Amino acid sequence: MDYQNLVPVTGVIQSITRGDNCCSQTLMLRTQDGIVNFVLSNATAVIDNRPLRRGMKITAFYDGSRPVPLIYPPRYQAELIAAPDRNGQVMLNFFDRTLTAADGSLKLNVGPRTQVQTINGQRFLCSPGNRTLLVYYTATTRSVPPQTTPQKIVVLCGEG
Repeated sequence: MDYQNLVPVTGVIQSITRGDNCCSQTLMLRTQDGIVNFVLSNATAVIDNRPLRRGMKITAFYDGSRPVPLIYPPRYQAELIAAPDRNGQVMLNFFDRTLTAADGSLKLNVGPRTQVQTINGQRFLCSPGNRTLLVYYTATTRSVPPQTTPQKIVVLCGEG
């Protein structure tokens, strides 16, 4: 999967219904911009395999290069789901060897309590630099770029 094409949508789950078949589900997400529906299939990666429930804040990522039906509310195929802590945020970006995001929007300072893992939850024992990372964090500095010590980094190995 090319993680560079993934587009994030953050919101609160309003409902979870059975999809077109028994192996898929549809999430109705309330976002700042209104309602967005996401289809979850067996190919959707849910970080930490967290059970999704109504009222939960999540960030769902869809592939912005895929065609989507022109309907309202919009409906996307979810590729990746992350559930940050209550006041937390998540960012998906390519980070260089200095752990600065490709768009310069965030710099990471990995601390002793930062969990660094692969998408399947295994410890990542190499440097996370020069890779696409899903970063869980709360506070940032007011510097340029903002800096944070993330709680968790998920390394997305492979393309991207």
